[in-house]
Amino acid sequence: MKTWSPSIFILIFLAVILIACGSSAPRSLQTVSLSPATADASQFPNREVQFTATGYFNANPTPVTPLNVTWGACSQSLPTTDVTMTATGVAQCTPSASGTYLVWGFAPDSTHGTCSAINACGGGCGRVTGTALLTCP
Repeated sequence: MKTWSPSIFILIFLAVILIACGSSAPRSLQTVSLSPATADASQFPNREVQFTATGYFNANPTPVTPLNVTWGACSQSLPTTDVTMTATGVAQCTPSASGTYLVWGFAPDSTHGTCSAINACGGGCGRVTGTALLTCP
């Protein structure tokens, strides 16, 4: 019968640990999607639409729903007060709102770089943004 040396057991133990730990590359957010992708506020009570963000990462767990994001709304690439957004993704058309608005949700992600050029409508470096469309009556 063959006897195993202690060094073989140590090598096997280290290999198992390294495999279990996975890659040393940081987990990073790749994309964000919002649902519903389009919504007509007139079809929802009080013109309130619940949006949900899903994040897709380069490592498990992926996807992540709901993803914690910062919410906002724009009209023709400019911030608007015609649509209010709660911290939990509920959009509400104000009584004066009319037309289609861009709803956005962004999550900061340090692997995409940082800078001072941040778009008020959700875009910019250091952010991964998902968008949806909201039609107000």
